[in-house]
Amino acid sequence: MARMKFYCDAERCIECNACITACKNENEVPWGVNRRRVVTINDGEPGERSLSVACMHCSDAPCAAVCPVDCFYTTDDGVVLHDKDICIGCGYCFYACPFGAPQFPQDGAFGTRGKMDKCTFCAGGPEPDGSPEEHRKYGSNRLAEGKLPICAEMCSTKALLAGDAAVVSDIYRDRIIKRGASVLDWGVSYENASLRASKGMSGKSSLKR
Repeated sequence: MARMKFYCDAERCIECNACITACKNENEVPWGVNRRRVVTINDGEPGERSLSVACMHCSDAPCAAVCPVDCFYTTDDGVVLHDKDICIGCGYCFYACPFGAPQFPQDGAFGTRGKMDKCTFCAGGPEPDGSPEEHRKYGSNRLAEGKLPICAEMCSTKALLAGDAAVVSDIYRDRIIKRGASVLDWGVSYENASLRASKGMSGKSSLKR
């Protein structure tokens, strides 16, 4: 079985926030809740990078480990989902998640924040696939339609990758190899260009003489 994963290529992310907008529109995410967000590292400094972050659908999810009512479950594709009918809004998952993925529609003490909401990898929830009830609670179930998450499909620079972990890793590995090769090619081309420029300059100077 495939293991569905996200990966954001920091070399390609331009912080356009298209992934956030696409997610909110496709899944009708309530106001105040962002299933995905773009964070900037070393803002305004050399080496600044942006990353699109959401639930990473961990193989050993810490949110599931701390949930007192066991509302989390993992699908055969490795997608971590939760049952809103079981969730009590305690907030433990929010503190356990290293990515800040769990979101709550309301502020306040535990139990008054409402049902937790998070990225579903566009895989819906426990209700029947494509049902109105599933869409109302969890948004679109694009995986059941044979599609990838809308955030990755709408990424203009293809910085955000989604799908089978093996395929995603192959794509990123190919990019790294090509980047390394392009740097080497640039170095060779630069040397050749320098040699040609020096010959051209020497030729012009001899003509002047």
